[in-house]
Formats: sequence, structure tokens, C-alpha cells
Amino acid sequence: MIRRTTSIGSPAPIAWGLGLAALLILALAVQSRAVGEESPARGIPTLAPMLEEISGAVVEIVTAREVPVQRQFSFPGNELPEGLRRYFENFPEFSFPDGRQPVRRGAGSGVIVDAGEGFVVTNHHVVDQATLITVRLSDGRSTEAELLGSDASTDLALLRVDLDDLVEIDFANIETVRVGDYVVALGNPFGIGQTATSGIVSALGRSGLNNNNYEDFIQTDAAINVGNSGGALVDLEGNLVGINTAIISGSGGGNNGIGFAVPVNMVRVVIEHLERDGEVRRGLLGVSIADVTPELAEALDLETDSGAVVMAVSPESGAEAAGVEVSDVIVELDGDAVGNSRELRNLVGLKLQGEEVEIALLRDGRRIELDAVIGAADGRAISVDGRMPQDTGFRGAQLRDADSNLSGAPGVEVTAVQEGSRAWSAGLRAGDIIIAVNRQSVESLAGFNQAVEETGDLVGITVLREGREMLLLMR
Repeated sequence: MIRRTTSIGSPAPIAWGLGLAALLILALAVQSRAVGEESPARGIPTLAPMLEEISGAVVEIVTAREVPVQRQFSFPGNELPEGLRRYFENFPEFSFPDGRQPVRRGAGSGVIVDAGEGFVVTNHHVVDQATLITVRLSDGRSTEAELLGSDASTDLALLRVDLDDLVEIDFANIETVRVGDYVVALGNPFGIGQTATSGIVSALGRSGLNNNNYEDFIQTDAAINVGNSGGALVDLEGNLVGINTAIISGSGGGNNGIGFAVPVNMVRVVIEHLERDGEVRRGLLGVSIADVTPELAEALDLETDSGAVVMAVSPESGAEAAGVEVSDVIVELDGDAVGNSRELRNLVGLKLQGEEVEIALLRDGRRIELDAVIGAADGRAISVDGRMPQDTGFRGAQLRDADSNLSGAPGVEVTAVQEGSRAWSAGLRAGDIIIAVNRQSVESLAGFNQAVEETGDLVGITVLREGREMLLLMR
């Protein structure tokens, strides 16, 4: 029922009428386009037909995990009075006289993505360290789930249940999702049962919640609370847009209109890894990179305003074997556009070790396409170094002409760097050979000083370190 409260002489009825008209149009479009049904005869706007179709694919997940015993209680005869058993078993510090460990219970949500295989996707943090995982369906059935694999870096986990007549949810095309699209969040907030909340896509490509992770979040203002983790974020056609994973709250867990979901394109790839290997075996391209910014594009005379600038190439890496060079700007990976360093990191991080990829890059204004083989990595797919110190320069470094260096070309030798100085903060180290300023070769200290005087606020310094080129950014 729609309620309104107005005061005498207020224009609110007009605004309310316009708002209701817009809502009616939206609802009619949803019902005719999303679920293929006509509006109910009562004429009330509703998402009920769509939700009724997909709600069976969203499940409740209950976990149990053992917790360390911090202290023990003793009772006469080493027996716990029956009246106290239920009370004390809820405390982590309590251990039973028979040696059983106490357990802590948790709750979350999950989404059935393959009814035939019984695959359920949820968050890694929902099932992390769980000794028992139980899946409860909306129709009242309940079963123990098998954990096929989990990935902390994307906060995703894959479960399997052995049940018939399951309902699965289809994936949306993430390329069509735009800021402003209406979405619905489904899950089990606070363990009270399945709940639907609505909102819009507030932003795309959010990151920075945990810089060690692979993040490309969809931000939404649909209410997401504790227990919604692992639940579904769907569009108005009932297709899965993302897996709810996190909230930002200043009140200790309540919803403040800022929720995040892992997009389905990332979910799809991680599921493939977890089904096959039980983990995501990330590959390594072998480059350190930074974002292309307007300042950097001007300093290095780049003919692009997006992409990832190669700051260094690791020895014996796939990038080195392919011919990637310092100052190259990577703009595509396997046909997927690379807008910044985060996007490249995410793309590489979900590639298989040993997989061949095609890299499109810009070098001296020319587009070059190279084939590279993804190598092994220990949890990191790529090194992102987009930090630019606020106050850096050459103070604190001693420079002198170098008659020759490891490459056989002249340059400027760094003989000493004061720790904590501007030069140190910018990454310059004793033994470095400066061979270029803003991609222009320097052969002497005099030439170096002249080149620096002609630069802007941001300077790209190419150095040789242990025989390998690196690009340092200095202000």
C-alpha cells in the first residue's frame, strides 16, 4: 500500500502524482519486459512475478566453526548440569567435559548458479574455516554442502549440494549494466529469512576496500545488511548482476546505502577455477605498472589518456619474452580494453598459468600486438605501482657523469641517495644509471640538468638497475 502525508497548501500531491506515474510506468515495463506477464488486475506496481521466479535460487547458509578454548570451567564430578548446558555452549571460552570443542555459528546467503550440478556461489568470508556448512532452501529443505573451493582475493566460494528440483539463476550481461539501472538485492539479513530490497547501480568499477584483493565492485544503494553476504544482486529481468559481498557502515553493520557486489563476469571466471582446481591459480605477466594520468601522458608524450604504463619488466617473465618494454602503454588484453592499472591487474589475475594472451600496447605512437604466456605467481598477478609522492625530486641524491654503464650507453650515475629524502621517496637508489628523462635520452650530467629544466611538474626518469630498465615518476 502506498501512503503519503501532505500539509495544506503543499505542492507534494503534484510531486507525488508525478512520482507515482513514473513508478507505474517502470513497473509496467518491468512486468511486460522482465517476466512476460501482464500487470495484475488490481493495478498495483510490483516486482513480485520476477521475484517469485528466482527466489528459489537464493539460499540461506548456516556455518559452524570450532573456536579455540581460552579458559575452562570445571564442575563437580566433571559433569555439566543439564540446565546450564545450553547456556554455556554458546560461549567460545567454554569446552565440554568430554573434550568436544565449542563452536561458533554464522549465517550468510548463497546463489544457485547451476541446478544440474548443484553449484552454489557464496562469499569466501561466509564459509572461511567452517567445519560444517548447511544450505537451507526457500522451500524448507536443508542439506549439508560440500566446499569445492574458495578464493579470499575475490571473496568468492563455490559449494555443491546434492538435491533435486533446484532453481538456478541466469547471469546478466555485465557489459549492458549502467549506473542508474534498477537492481534488487536478495539474501538473508540478520538471519531473519529471505528478504528483497531495491535500489539502483550507484557506481561501477569500485576498488580500494582491500588493495591486496582483486576488486571491481558494483556499488548499490539497495539495502545490504549483515547476513546478505553471498546473496544475489539482480536486474529487473531477474538476471544475476553480482554477488553481494560488503557494506560500508558507520553504525557497526547497518546499511548506509553503500553496498558492494562482485560482478558476474568475475564470478563466472572464478567459478571455473574453483570447479577445476579448488582454488584460483593466478598467473603472472611480469610487469610493474601505473595508471595513465593527464600529467603522465603529457610528461611522456603519450597519445592516449587511458591504459597502464609499464614501469618495469621482470626478468624471465612472459612480458619480457614477448618483448614488452619500459614506457609501453598496455591498452588491451585479449581484446578487453585496459583503462587503468587496476583493470589490467584484474584481467591478468584471472588468467590461467601457461595461458597465451594477446597484449595490445602503444609504443612511440604506434600500436603493437604481442603474444605472451602467463607464468606462475605466488598470489600476485601483477605489481601495481601508481604511487606518486607529493614532494619528490632530486634532492638527496648525488649524481655524476658515467663514462659507461651496463648497457654500454652513456648516462648519469647515482652514487648515493639519502634515505628519507625526496630522491629516496621517488625510488632512486645508489647505483642506478639515469638514461632518459621523459623518454628523451641523456648522455651526461649537463644534458640531464638541461632536460629536467625543460620538464613540467611530473618527470619520467628511466634508469638502469642491475642491467634492467625501470621508469620512476618524480615531481
